[in-house]
Amino acid sequence: MDSSNKMSGNKIRKMKSTSRLYAVQALFQMEHSSLSVDTVCEEFIEFRFGEVDDNLKLVDGNQDFFKNLVSSAVEFQAFIDQMTDRALVEKWPIDRIDPTLRALFRAAGAEMKALDTPAKVIIAEYLSLSEAFYPDGKETKFVNAILDFMAREVKPDEFSTP
Repeated sequence: MDSSNKMSGNKIRKMKSTSRLYAVQALFQMEHSSLSVDTVCEEFIEFRFGEVDDNLKLVDGNQDFFKNLVSSAVEFQAFIDQMTDRALVEKWPIDRIDPTLRALFRAAGAEMKALDTPAKVIIAEYLSLSEAFYPDGKETKFVNAILDFMAREVKPDEFSTP
């Protein structure tokens, strides 16, 4: 394959970041509807990936990564929710937190559990998403603490000290 056909590392990272955003949105939508994983994924791929808004074409996502993330979040939802509950204060079980945060934790938890992404990358990516969803920044420290707890539970070898 010649170099003109290769996708740059930066473009690949942007596509994965976009896929993470779409996964959080898809999981949010699924929680508020009775749509199946396949239906929501098909809808997002058809209507969101590469969407043009105000003459500005958005970066395409990685469709396979997106579908894998959403499917894994649904498959491992009970595990992820229980892990999130352990990270939350006793008076704030997962069903009492903001639905966008729930979707974000589920997507991040799925990536930690089912995909081969380093924990630090996952934390950085979903912190960035939380800043986009919550520009006031109050939630960012909360999200960081929960994701750090989750990562240490799912990927403890990445945090062990020699």
